[in-house]
Amino acid sequence: MSRRMMSLNAFLMATGHHVAGWRHPDAQADGGLDFAHYRQLARTAERGCFDALFLSDTLAMLPGDREALSRMARTEHFEPLTLLAALAAVTERIGLVATVTTSYNQVETLAQAFTSLEALSGQRSGWNLVTSSNAQEAFNFGRDGHFEHARRYELARRFLEQLQRHWASAGVTPVQVLAGASRAGCELAAAHAEVVFTAQPELAGAQRFYRELKALLPRFGRSAEQMKIMPGVLPIVADSRAEAQALFEQLQALMQPEVGLSLLADIAGGVDLSAYPLDGPLPDLPGTESGVSRRELLIRVAREERLSIRQLYLRMAAARGHLVLVGDARQIADQMEQWFTEGAADGFNVMPAYLPDALGAFVDKVVPELQRRGLFRRAYQGSTLRDHLGLARPDSFACKEALGAHG
Repeated sequence: MSRRMMSLNAFLMATGHHVAGWRHPDAQADGGLDFAHYRQLARTAERGCFDALFLSDTLAMLPGDREALSRMARTEHFEPLTLLAALAAVTERIGLVATVTTSYNQVETLAQAFTSLEALSGQRSGWNLVTSSNAQEAFNFGRDGHFEHARRYELARRFLEQLQRHWASAGVTPVQVLAGASRAGCELAAAHAEVVFTAQPELAGAQRFYRELKALLPRFGRSAEQMKIMPGVLPIVADSRAEAQALFEQLQALMQPEVGLSLLADIAGGVDLSAYPLDGPLPDLPGTESGVSRRELLIRVAREERLSIRQLYLRMAAARGHLVLVGDARQIADQMEQWFTEGAADGFNVMPAYLPDALGAFVDKVVPELQRRGLFRRAYQGSTLRDHLGLARPDSFACKEALGAHG
């Protein structure tokens, strides 16, 4: 029996995931609209034998003050399917995962787009299904307001089932990724997801999420091996713990208050916190039809750790509620191994703090350490994303039967 291996995706966000990462002297601040920048990142990740590149998306400006948004270097970026099609031509093995919303797209258009990407890439594509956490998107599509949360998931389930029928008839099977952690999101994931991306900042919570989500799978005729749960991780790696801590503190010091407040507004569903004292507690937040699970994470962290608004945005600045690891390669590998072996993760979405150097540091320092421990591949064994993830290709007839049973 072959040893269980860790999965790794490179989650690329323009200039990096730390909200102030673009201000680091080694970051490429204009990377969001530079194809050569993404080509370099894709080749670096492929050199590290990553399973896939992972791209997020939004169909409207992020919520927040324009002055603050102008200081974030992530408001301008390529449309992910177009970018991944271009990257398919300059890579050979690495998977290509695009985030596309079901709330404001059409089934036929998206089916054809991924059918094309599957052909262009040699079956390396994956779709991260989202239901649009950014309520501003509604106004770009002629709506007076965003779909309510429950309605979004009802529409997403119907959209996905129709789309899978298109793909089954065309004989293509992009890997299905979901990122919702709400009750509705977990139900949809249990029925359909092959990879789940989740924000889990501490081990016990990650183990609980992993255990509870995997326990839902038998209800839909699925086994635990048919789903990879991959929390996000932002690694700050250097040759020593002291150097890594200094780098982390350097990034934190680059954070500006107006940007921090805008970040919190985005996570909280558009709530403006500028009227409250920065060094006072997070006030009670109104309900929202935007992202629910990340808002709940924000509130829980603020209450459990008794953080002020300033402390909270600094806490969220690095990775927006995902796991942050600071240390040398061995220390970071230790924690990733613990999560992997103790029932918290099947792998990770790696979120470099700033680009391109933070991705290169992870590939050059942490990946070899994971390989030495026998936790991660030294070379690709297959050519498709399903090969890398160890996922079987669904039979078209079985796929249709499953959709009929759970529609």
